[in-house]
Amino acid sequence: MKDMLESIAREAKASLELAQSKQELENIRVKYLGKKGELTAVLKQMGKLTPEERPVMGQLANEVRASIEALIEATDEKIKKAELEKKLREEKLDVTMPGKKSELGHKHPLNIVLDEVKDIFLGMGFDIATGPEVEWDYYNFEALNIPKDHPARDTQDTFYITENMLLRTQTSPVQIRVMEQQKPPIRVISPGRVFRSDAVDATHSPLFHQIEGLVVDKGITMGDLKGTLEAFAKRLYGNDTKIRLRPHHFPFTEPSCEIDVTCFKCGGKGCPMCKGEGFIEILGAGMVHPKVLSGCGVDPEVYSGYAFGVGLERLVMFRFDIDDMRLLYENDMRFLGQF
Repeated sequence: MKDMLESIAREAKASLELAQSKQELENIRVKYLGKKGELTAVLKQMGKLTPEERPVMGQLANEVRASIEALIEATDEKIKKAELEKKLREEKLDVTMPGKKSELGHKHPLNIVLDEVKDIFLGMGFDIATGPEVEWDYYNFEALNIPKDHPARDTQDTFYITENMLLRTQTSPVQIRVMEQQKPPIRVISPGRVFRSDAVDATHSPLFHQIEGLVVDKGITMGDLKGTLEAFAKRLYGNDTKIRLRPHHFPFTEPSCEIDVTCFKCGGKGCPMCKGEGFIEILGAGMVHPKVLSGCGVDPEVYSGYAFGVGLERLVMFRFDIDDMRLLYENDMRFLGQF
């Protein structure tokens, strides 16, 4: 047995001197010290020895085990050091080489104009309000004086999730939620994504963005609405910009109007872009309908208010002279790189 133990010690040492990787090292450990290893197999024969031989062989076996374990540990350290040196050689960094240029991104044209609009209204004392894109039919239609049989729903065909839950067609539901939760005075804008079941073309998309505004307080008049939107148009398009109000109809405002601004291309003289009128429509507005106010717990005998809504894409297309809305969504770097 003594010869077998000494032989195991010699063979293990020779194998460890040749080991080049952690996997080889583990294989050697299992071969000699594992549960089914050679040293274990020898120790199982201890029962055949005489009582006098057992302590001697036991001590020798422990010495062999300890020597093999020490060699394994030393070899492991050697392999780790060699691997580190190899990694450092392969990943050597030449600090004298020129660096690689990092491409810097920039704002999307939609965000450029949206941030400008936010700054304009924040400067006029407005707050920014947000709400869910998946909305109840009540907030999207009924609370805005658009009952289920109202023809205005035909122009806002949308995506229904259930009979009473849908993807919002406008950000007006945010205004309803604000009036329910906050007492006047109220002065907010509510930008966000909206959805309608429209076919994709140069001027339509099933997903687009709206910015709607709401002011509710005592003594609010149509003159306040005109003054606010005139200041907004001048800040966005220049001090020479003029606005024009045309009568219109919206279920949730009374009276209602469309707001036009002087044409950006011809300055109001008339051109193909404005179809010779000198003005271009940019948004709809009006005084909040008394029925909408009372439905939100606001007394229309005490308070009045105005509301307006504009499509962000329309503002962007006018601002940058873009003739196809689809360009804003296609992520074409040849187009986006111009901004």
